[in-house]
Amino acid sequence: MIKKILQTGYRLIKAEPAGILLCNYVLMLAIYSLCRIFFFIANKSYFTGMTFEHFADLLKGGFQFDISALAYTCALYTFMQIIPFRFRLNKIYQNIAKWIFVVVNSIAVLANCIDVVYFRFTNRRTTNTVFSEFQNENNILKIAVHSVFEYWHVTLFAIALIFLIYKLYCFPTIVKKQTFSLKLGIIYYSAHTLLMCGFIAATVIGMRGGATVAIRPITLSNANKYVNKGNETAIVLNTPFCIIRTIDKQVYVNPHYFDNEDKMSKIYSPIHCPNPQEEFRPLNVVIFIVESFGKEYSGFFNSHLDNGTYKGYTPFLDSLCAESLTFTYSYSNGRKSIDAMPSILSSIPMLIEPFILTPYSTNDISGIADVLKTKGYCSAFFHGAPNGSMGFQAYAKSAGFDDYFGLNEYGNTDSDGMWAVWDEEFLQYYAKKMGELQQPFVTSVFTATSHHPFRIPQRYEGKFPKGTQPIHKCIGYTDYALRQFFKTVSQYDWYNNTLFVLTADHTNQTSHDEYFTDLNSYSVPILFYHPGSDLKKLDTLPVQQIDIMPSILGYLNYDKPYFAYGQDIFSIDQKDKFVINYNNRLYQFIQNDCFLQFDGQKTKSVYNYKSDIFLQKNLAGTIDNKQNKMETTLKAFIQQYVSRIIENKLTADAS
Repeated sequence: MIKKILQTGYRLIKAEPAGILLCNYVLMLAIYSLCRIFFFIANKSYFTGMTFEHFADLLKGGFQFDISALAYTCALYTFMQIIPFRFRLNKIYQNIAKWIFVVVNSIAVLANCIDVVYFRFTNRRTTNTVFSEFQNENNILKIAVHSVFEYWHVTLFAIALIFLIYKLYCFPTIVKKQTFSLKLGIIYYSAHTLLMCGFIAATVIGMRGGATVAIRPITLSNANKYVNKGNETAIVLNTPFCIIRTIDKQVYVNPHYFDNEDKMSKIYSPIHCPNPQEEFRPLNVVIFIVESFGKEYSGFFNSHLDNGTYKGYTPFLDSLCAESLTFTYSYSNGRKSIDAMPSILSSIPMLIEPFILTPYSTNDISGIADVLKTKGYCSAFFHGAPNGSMGFQAYAKSAGFDDYFGLNEYGNTDSDGMWAVWDEEFLQYYAKKMGELQQPFVTSVFTATSHHPFRIPQRYEGKFPKGTQPIHKCIGYTDYALRQFFKTVSQYDWYNNTLFVLTADHTNQTSHDEYFTDLNSYSVPILFYHPGSDLKKLDTLPVQQIDIMPSILGYLNYDKPYFAYGQDIFSIDQKDKFVINYNNRLYQFIQNDCFLQFDGQKTKSVYNYKSDIFLQKNLAGTIDNKQNKMETTLKAFIQQYVSRIIENKLTADAS
């Protein structure tokens, strides 16, 4: 009976190209899994401490990336099988479709198998950069032929898989002659048009790695969600996916401004070797990354606006600034939310491309949670959106956070219906969860409500000033949510033993001319608040998000070497302090009272950003001493940044 049912089901599937399409997708998912298992077995010595349970989790995590890769590589084949025309069942047409499927997927299998060997040299999956890396190699064909024989077991495995693809490929039932009445023809074309639309939608979802608007298309860094060690991402990922997702991604090229590495390191080095004069103090650390909370929205920083009448939209933040160390000149290192976590939590800025989206996002990195773990800290990251949103969960894990609390943990109540849990409710949840953590702890929260489409809870409609931009009422609401958070946590016994740090991920809608400039479009608040301490000052030192991690460690008197592209504001000399960001293919650099824009080869402009707030008087070529010093420091930074990312040297022990 069961056999008969299965046979009937198979005949129904085989009669329809769409059903065969699914069967062939399943075949390729199985082939990809075999590639992954073989990859692990061949490179087992690189993955110490692997358990069966963890490997099973890695295999499970890999399905998302395999589906995405297949959605790309099989796009033409899929289209051929779903177009709603009856000639699909022609024998010649189906033979063409088969060979397209077999050839394209054989290339994908070869790419996976090549990485079985190539991984040993790179410790990562191959990306699109491989074409640049070998474009000037004249002996690449000779190397390839030699490798085919040297790694004969890999060659045989690849041949076996390609043979399986060819032999197990499923054909639909071929119909030599088809006759349809008008009525049946209308039904046929209508049904298959709907079926085609469904498959197109499924293909797009497969490519993106998810269906909800809150989830960005998955990239290489999403593999970090499943791993315990950085190199395990090579098991989760597959090579076709890595190549496809890094196409059109600008390749980092070492500029070689300096031939002498020691000379470069004396000018600038991201390796910090602190020598504190006092013992380490185990304060709790709480880091706020507040969505779109640009400095323009604060009355504290902008009392000069609107002829001195500007009050802003952040009364609580303004009151907190008065009790904190904050800065007249403070900036983000990127313009997107995905730039913020690496900058703030790992001191890795966005230069050229968001680090999370680069082919190097699976590099070994450190972060504030990872570093403080050496002092016995526990850690957790909080974000009220769906857990896969923006790749935050994956990055939090790679940066060393022990736990992640998102919408899955909170529950789907109190959601804004678009992005995440309302800020007020989620910040109260954040406070409650911190109250359950063992001290000392380091935590971070990324808020969400002050984001397009700029909604606030219905109960607060009319409570906050509408302002001149749709975001302004949301800024007022999030500021209120912060006030309620601090009111709650001030009741905990750990409150006075905690360093609170607050900044924004980036700026957003702007109303005043001075915030449209190339520099002030990165202007965000950065403040350090330690209740009951003398940490209270409005400082003119220029600071940036990548300074947050080293400055926290400096304030705690951390005494071990660590990696950070930023500077410790508590120990740096005023003359050496700088800020860097990247804007429309220009490196932007602040040092002392000058703002310089550099295209990688030459300086385009220099401004006195303190007196010339609208950046109208270009001083390039008129202040050679300052300009030359800034160029030298900037070049050292760029080369340290690019070379270390390429060489996977983003930790202190990789120096």
